Amino acid sequence: MKSATPTLQDRLRTLPSVTEADRHLESLGLPHGKAVRERVVAVIEGHRERMRGAGESVPLPAKADVLSEIEAAVARPAANQLRRVINATGVVVHTNLGRALLSPELTRPVEPLLHTYINLEFDLKTGKRGERGGQVPELLARLSGSERALVVNNNAAAVLLMLTALAAGKEVIVSRGELVEIGGAFRVPDIMRQSGARLVEVGTTNRTRLSDYAEAITADTAALLKVHRSNFALVGFTEEAGIAEMAALAAERGIAVWHDLGSGNFYRFEQPALRGIPTIAQEIQAGAELVTFSGDKLLGSVQAGIVVGAAEAVGRMRKHPLYRSLRVDRVRMALLEASLRAYLDIGTLRRRNLVIDMLERTREEMEPMARQLLEALGPLEGGGLTWELVPELSLPGGGALPEARIETLCLALSRPGEDGEALAAALRAGEPPVVGRLSEGRVLLDFRTLLPGDIPALAEAIGGL
Repeated sequence: MKSATPTLQDRLRTLPSVTEADRHLESLGLPHGKAVRERVVAVIEGHRERMRGAGESVPLPAKADVLSEIEAAVARPAANQLRRVINATGVVVHTNLGRALLSPELTRPVEPLLHTYINLEFDLKTGKRGERGGQVPELLARLSGSERALVVNNNAAAVLLMLTALAAGKEVIVSRGELVEIGGAFRVPDIMRQSGARLVEVGTTNRTRLSDYAEAITADTAALLKVHRSNFALVGFTEEAGIAEMAALAAERGIAVWHDLGSGNFYRFEQPALRGIPTIAQEIQAGAELVTFSGDKLLGSVQAGIVVGAAEAVGRMRKHPLYRSLRVDRVRMALLEASLRAYLDIGTLRRRNLVIDMLERTREEMEPMARQLLEALGPLEGGGLTWELVPELSLPGGGALPEARIETLCLALSRPGEDGEALAAALRAGEPPVVGRLSEGRVLLDFRTLLPGDIPALAEAIGGL
């Protein structure tokens, strides 16, 4: 006589099969099959493991409930899927969160150009091939006060192209204090070797005088290269030569001086902590033959490596075979052109350039968002979570001034007896994820990098903690 008690195998058979799950998802118009197989199997296997481990003490799940759980798992974005994130770190040019934001007011007029053919590399007057990039080279030259400009896919590529096209087989002199390594293992000595140029180190880590450059120049020297220390600062007993005096020396010896500025801009900041950032035009006026910089840092546009400077040098770079491998596509060119055009009207620049707007925000300008968030949080209570507005300091990010700190306003979250790490992890697990920063066991949510549309979602995320 057969036992009435279901065996483990009988219990496991009550779970939906992968095929049943696929059919169910297909009927709902959700992704199914191989595209989401891992998530489907993970849900089913999770129930199987629980049933194997606890036997009959685990109630049999209803098949409909398991299918609903699979629906939710499939509909939920994957952890590594690109999606909206609320940046509450206060770091405006946040490398890991996409760097520069683009204003909708800037991108809307560009959108039609993405759906039609454009004169990307075509001269409408002559009907022949033209210079790539439409008005971009002209705008860059105008804004920087230089003779010519070109664009490649990032600043590392710009430096590599400059060294390869203009200094292969020759010496380039660099201060030891500027032999930097930045994110992604970009090392100046490695790029120099890759280009075929020969690195000549001068000075010491903390002090490099103009005389150090002068003594190192030989008949094989192509240029003096100044490299911005984008992610660290030298303080204390230090000395370095500026572009103007390096340019005077270079002119006297018949060589060039180049500046890898890293994070360049065309705007003079009013924010006290950022007033010391030189503009690209100032570096050109100081005598740099070439200046390279990124498009998606302080400039506030798309990822790009930009070179401005002397027409002859830029022309040689443009003719080099490597240029074709490094040039950018139509989408980035169109958005970069719109970003550069915004600089022609300083009166509306903050509205059209979110990087500049966020960096220039004062605590007083952040207060309306802070009040809106506090009003939304007012009805919430329980769970022991506490919050308060606190004055704090933000980092600009983007490798501009690593030592700069900007006055800001934050909402500090804490829960007695709980580490701030747990609160931060819970905020990152939400939808949309919220990324803050930790300070003395509290999570700080910085209003500098919040957008007005973030406030309702942020209030909901805090309420769910």
